[in-house]
Amino acid sequence: MMMMQLTETPSQKNSLFNAMNRFIGAVNNMDQTIMLPSMLRDVPLEEDREMTSSLKSDDEEGDMYSYYQLLKSIRRDIEWGVRCAAADERRKESMKITRMNSTTSTSSSASSSSASSSSSEEEDEEDEDLEKQFQFHLTGLHGVLSKLTVQANSLTKRYKKEIGIGGWGQ
Repeated sequence: MMMMQLTETPSQKNSLFNAMNRFIGAVNNMDQTIMLPSMLRDVPLEEDREMTSSLKSDDEEGDMYSYYQLLKSIRRDIEWGVRCAAADERRKESMKITRMNSTTSTSSSASSSSASSSSSEEEDEEDEDLEKQFQFHLTGLHGVLSKLTVQANSLTKRYKKEIGIGGWGQ
């Protein structure tokens, strides 16, 4: 099966959309190449330093199969959204934080009489903070997607090497 590659201009190289497409394409290629995922069980990641360093902490053990499943799970989250259970857990957590913050803000606003006069300045700062937060997270997400793409490609190459077709299809 032939994959269609979208051509990118240099200015689009840092596009989040293109980074997601590159990652999804790499995982799709990995998924199409790896016909027997069970062969990845018990194959340690340690041979591939690129994968191992950013995949797990030092005390965790992992094999290529668990990493294959992780990459597919991340692709599914990008394509379909975060799984409901994880979203529900985050929603519960944010409700706790919101309750705590609303209790704190109620008590602090009661003690401050000049809160209303500085609200427009706070909104301007908040808007600026949102832009900074967005840029920070966009940069981080792009970096993570780029690393995951490299790792999906590395896992595919490693699988080919394990089954003896290392030079095919490159």
